[in-house]
Amino acid sequence: MKTVVIAGLGLIGGSMAKAFRAHTDWRVLGWNRTRAVAEQALAEGAIDGIADESDIAACDLLIPVLYPRSTIAFLRANIPMMKKGAVIVDLVGVKTAVIDAVEPLAVAHGLRYTGGHPMAGLAKGGFQRSFADLYKGANMILVPTAATAEGDLENLGALFQSLGFGRIKVCDKKTHDRMIAHTSQLAHVVSNAYVKSPVSANYVGYTGGSYKDMTRIACLNEMIWKELFLYNREALLAETDALIAHIAEVRDALQDGDEVKLEELLRQGRLCKEEIDRLNSEEPSE
Repeated sequence: MKTVVIAGLGLIGGSMAKAFRAHTDWRVLGWNRTRAVAEQALAEGAIDGIADESDIAACDLLIPVLYPRSTIAFLRANIPMMKKGAVIVDLVGVKTAVIDAVEPLAVAHGLRYTGGHPMAGLAKGGFQRSFADLYKGANMILVPTAATAEGDLENLGALFQSLGFGRIKVCDKKTHDRMIAHTSQLAHVVSNAYVKSPVSANYVGYTGGSYKDMTRIACLNEMIWKELFLYNREALLAETDALIAHIAEVRDALQDGDEVKLEELLRQGRLCKEEIDRLNSEEPSE
């Protein structure tokens, strides 16, 4: 029987453990910085046992689900003791900074390492909200490194699909970070800034779906998102600057009372969205 150690048992890691338990015959061990969470996971049957250093050293698959800085520190501490040929898949939401730090260590110690990013979650985290089918139909991004062995992407893709994932997307680390800056990080920037209007406090009775859509992810965990933003600073700055420029165009048209310009800007946005959906008709962004 193969053994997976999941390090970090919050929403993502807890759900990963529960998915492994529900959908595979792997032995599932959990590790968490706050041991009480691991004990809760064990009591609920989400894991088969609580991992110690010897378990990490002997496991077949290690999945760290920690903050970016903590993931790098955790892997630097544990990679040297792991058995050769073991597989590591980190689930951090930025890839270039983590891979650049971990890849040389994995190669030096004969480990197989691939970056991963499950595109699933809830507005709020914590083990108490985790569930086995969180990943049902979700996208899983795999990012190969110099320590990714032949066949790893196919095997990992099949494994994650057995946990419920739908599409498996493979890309390089810079493409991942550039796309995630736009599809995820910028959305959190916008939502977090949007709710800071004093008008928001009086929303009851004035909302439709758009307000809920815009504000859902404003309730983020600032401790992890500050790291994600800073580790992907270059790509997120480019996306933020582009958004500010587009908003400034609308603001200028409003200030000038320029109806023609405002109509044109709104038309451009509509046509852009229609073209995006045409190019991605199998998975529209609605």
